[in-house]
Amino acid sequence: MALFKFNFKSKKNNNETYALADSATDESMIGDKLNFASTEAYKLLRTNLMFSFPDEHGCKVIGVTSAMRGEGKSLTAINTAYSLAAANKKVLLIDADLRLPSVSKKSGLRMSPGLSNLLVSTNKMADTLQHYAFKSTSVSFDVIASGDIPPNPSELLGSERMSILIRELTQYFEYIILDLPPIIDVSDALVVSRIVSGIIIVVRQNYTQRHLLSEAIKQLEFVNAKILGFVFNGATETTTAYGKTYGKYGRYYKKKYSSYYAKGEAEEGGE
Repeated sequence: MALFKFNFKSKKNNNETYALADSATDESMIGDKLNFASTEAYKLLRTNLMFSFPDEHGCKVIGVTSAMRGEGKSLTAINTAYSLAAANKKVLLIDADLRLPSVSKKSGLRMSPGLSNLLVSTNKMADTLQHYAFKSTSVSFDVIASGDIPPNPSELLGSERMSILIRELTQYFEYIILDLPPIIDVSDALVVSRIVSGIIIVVRQNYTQRHLLSEAIKQLEFVNAKILGFVFNGATETTTAYGKTYGKYGRYYKKKYSSYYAKGEAEEGGE
């Protein structure tokens, strides 16, 4: 018998569960608001994730963490979920940072009830599941926010109920993205690593300290976590060859195709 009861269809018919992306605090760095180079980078990340599990079927549970706080892991988790959803994948984003959560703040969704409330049985799944929709692209995915801040985050994340919850959720989604706390600060990400398919480490340009990143990798390797790769966050077009190349390509793309579509619309108007 399932421990958690799910009713996704009826939940999505409730308008109160929707948050429109254009009301988000960090809207310029989320989803359809990203610049061309960032959008292409997330598409590349999406492709790499899809090819990271060639022999595995079913839902992939991916943790997103960093060595230090402030490296952009939450934005990376949100945009990774968006990119996968844009490829018509059924995606769930869970804010598993039960100490200093930020997914709800960045997305405009409510913080509670959420994951912590589910794990202590104070709320049902129907109360916690939210739907995050982007008006301009019609891309959407589900979100479980962090919930009320508990006194024992590590114990909750390492509990059997957490394992059961993730296992049961995998029956309904193709990808589950977990926004995890920084590794150096607390042990939460290491505790959760045993129930994920792999871990993404976010590294921020001119911010991440090399010795802390090295220590974070060692800790993940010690618990036999599968490191899928690194996301280089905060790179600018002027500081990386990748940014320069795709920045120019983006401007060319917009110029060429905007004129193409403008011409097409004029022809249609003349018919």
